[in-house]
Amino acid sequence: MEIKNIDSKIGIAFDLDGTLVDNNKYHIESWQIFYKKRGWQLSNETYNLYFNGKTNKDVLNFIYQTELSPAIIKELTDEKEKIYREIYLPFIKPVNGLIDFMESLKNHKIPMVMATSGIPENIKFFFDNVPVEHYFQDVINFTHITKGKPDPEIYLLAAQKLGLNPKNCTAFEDSLSGIQSAKDAGFKVIAITTTHTKQELTNADLVIDDFTELKVFSF
Repeated sequence: MEIKNIDSKIGIAFDLDGTLVDNNKYHIESWQIFYKKRGWQLSNETYNLYFNGKTNKDVLNFIYQTELSPAIIKELTDEKEKIYREIYLPFIKPVNGLIDFMESLKNHKIPMVMATSGIPENIKFFFDNVPVEHYFQDVINFTHITKGKPDPEIYLLAAQKLGLNPKNCTAFEDSLSGIQSAKDAGFKVIAITTTHTKQELTNADLVIDDFTELKVFSF
């Protein structure tokens, strides 16, 4: 697919987990370790339905089936995300073709933001190990929103940061909740098959396996 840049009046918003890095395996594993410490079990199916793309606040409230206090959410989030960073560090790398694609977007003066449900510590961990921070004109994380994906709030904010109408923006996503969030905000969506099959991603406008399938050009 070719990304068209008409007078630079388009913008791109990237999700992080499962989109820029193929890391959901490690998020699942870290949640499974979190569960095991409590004598519970977590299936991949439950993760894909109720965890992927969601804020930790929403996930933890789902796990405990109650509205947890901010202090408890922070404590449990710190525990789980420390496990994630430790097990993923030896394996972290960008999705195939990402850096070349982002360099092409930059050369065509197409603005980019990140729109992730992730926490600042994990975003820093990503930037420390994948050198792409300089491509983003802004980074939106869960601390900037009141409602997590699939609510469209984060992508409406992304459009504001890009200074564009949502209809002129494209989101890159891997999760069903993220796709719904972006679509409801008015974005076009390109989904990547790191977490779900192509058959499961039919709500997206386009489905790709990695960024080598995309090209950028200007009129």
